[in-house]
Amino acid sequence: MSEGTTVAVADRVDEVEAPLRRVFREYGLPRVHWFAVAVAMNLVARLSSLVPPLVLGTAIDAIFSGSNAYTLPLVPQGWLPTEPKAQFYFSVSLIVGAFVVTAVTTWAQAITSDIFAHRSLHAVRVDTFRKMQELDMAFFDEQQTGEAMSILNQDATNLERYLDQALKNGFRLVIMVVAIGALLLSMNWQLALVTLVGVPLMGLFTVWFSRRVAPRYDAVRSSVGDLNTRLENSIGGMQLVKTSNTEEFETDRVEEASWNFYTTNMDVLKLAFLYRPGMRLLAGLSFVATFVVGGLWLFSGPPLFFSGELTVGDFVVFIFLTQRFIDPLAQISNIIDWFENARASGKRIFGLMDTPVRIEDSPDAVELEAVDGAVAYDDVTFSYDGEETILEDVSFDADAGDTVAFVGPTGAGKSTAVKLLMRLYDVDEGAISVDGHDIRDVTVGSLRESIGYVSQETYLFDGTVAENIRYGEFGATRDEIIEAAKAAEAHEFITELSEGYDTQVGERGARLSGGQRQRISIARTVLQDPDILILDEATSAVDTETEVLIQRSLDRLAADRTTFVIAHRLSTVTPTRNCWRKTASTPTSGPSRPARSTTCPTSSSTAPAATPDPPSGASDRSASPVAAPEPATKTP
Repeated sequence: MSEGTTVAVADRVDEVEAPLRRVFREYGLPRVHWFAVAVAMNLVARLSSLVPPLVLGTAIDAIFSGSNAYTLPLVPQGWLPTEPKAQFYFSVSLIVGAFVVTAVTTWAQAITSDIFAHRSLHAVRVDTFRKMQELDMAFFDEQQTGEAMSILNQDATNLERYLDQALKNGFRLVIMVVAIGALLLSMNWQLALVTLVGVPLMGLFTVWFSRRVAPRYDAVRSSVGDLNTRLENSIGGMQLVKTSNTEEFETDRVEEASWNFYTTNMDVLKLAFLYRPGMRLLAGLSFVATFVVGGLWLFSGPPLFFSGELTVGDFVVFIFLTQRFIDPLAQISNIIDWFENARASGKRIFGLMDTPVRIEDSPDAVELEAVDGAVAYDDVTFSYDGEETILEDVSFDADAGDTVAFVGPTGAGKSTAVKLLMRLYDVDEGAISVDGHDIRDVTVGSLRESIGYVSQETYLFDGTVAENIRYGEFGATRDEIIEAAKAAEAHEFITELSEGYDTQVGERGARLSGGQRQRISIARTVLQDPDILILDEATSAVDTETEVLIQRSLDRLAADRTTFVIAHRLSTVTPTRNCWRKTASTPTSGPSRPARSTTCPTSSSTAPAATPDPPSGASDRSASPVAAPEPATKTP
């Protein structure tokens, strides 16, 4: 692990470049047809919304001012009516038609943009979760659960807002500004310059705001993850909180995390409170300038250095379009909010997605088939953090069908040894083999399929009893589930539950006792029918009567298969051929060799001082390294 120490997502976010472009490239482009339709519908909707003011201005000049110049942009003059009454009805028809087209295309744009955003979000969330499952356990040792949940939920949702609202409104803004700006310039370029004079100032103000708000959004997303982690820990440990009478302490910790989120969020809002009114002010000044100059022009002739004629209709249309032009610019703060929030979330998501997968199949990995169950550890050295060695130069053999006991105090590395066998972590030095195959040369899936693991920390999913038993063996029939439960001494209590095998167990199996959860876990392993079995303190947390039932089911499960038993005390281990233990007399530094015995003792005696010679033909591969917490003892 020393070379592959996992870096938490929070430490990777600064390495992610252009996250929004990457989101669109990797998840938007495969669905770009929906995006293209949405953009097209948006374009039609925005352009059709400009028809009513144009028609209204022409109608005012032609009908109410007595002008015969009834013209419309892009419409041949021969298609237009010449009579005032006909012109009026024609204008009404165009306005109604434009409203209908705007409504239909706006609806179509909303549907297609939502499909584009939600399908992209679905792919982001699934890929993020899939990547999370590919990572080794070292990642989860470093990563807080609440932080991971925040990435999967809130950060992914922020990307959805970017793909939907930000892009949709961003394109709408561009279309409206370009189309209306061009229209204003074509109608009266001199008055249009008055309208556009505030745009450069708004642009500079926006750049200033964006540069200052970006790092603040990074802090907001980080504080959200911290708050979720604190809530996850407090709610998940509610029983401990209540039994320890620490409700007030936990409330204070949640309050602190919530206040940190509040302060980081307020840092963003303070800038937003300055930016949004500022943009409104600049937009309002542009509108007032246009209204004043246009009004003076209309009533007193061209002001300043302007020239030409301005009709009442043109003035009405100009004022209307000016409002339509500056409104999107004034609302650009919302778009920036979506973009910056999504940028910060995208950095966190891709920080996770870019985390190297350290345990994966090698290019020439083969399937582990027809497993006999012979296991060998060859000079295995391992450290979680690259500093404190947990296992060093550990070697031992277990023949097919052997039962090996790992005995020692808490923290001695017993569970670590079997986690290496399952490749939850990879060894730093040495090798572990199954049937002569280095486990790094076989596929991870086939290796883990051959191993059954029963832990003291039983985990059940929120579902029925039957669903939890067949977890991992999803094709199992009800009869097979029942037979597995019987073998695990679980059938009797299951049939006494309110709904039998269809009883909901609750989150983490909260509706069942510890012994019941353990027996369901054993039934799950029975159904798996593994070639190698690992029993990690499987009876340490149950009462004596339940322990007898569980031990009986474990004995049946361990029959005729290689079994590794982890225990704190020798007294809890049934006779085995191999015993690997650390005793109080084992030195913590310097070479050492623990005692051998043909079986693990059935009492908590310490190892004898002398080491008897092994029987003829016995394999002597036991090495007790410096600081080895569990030196290996092998007997034939």
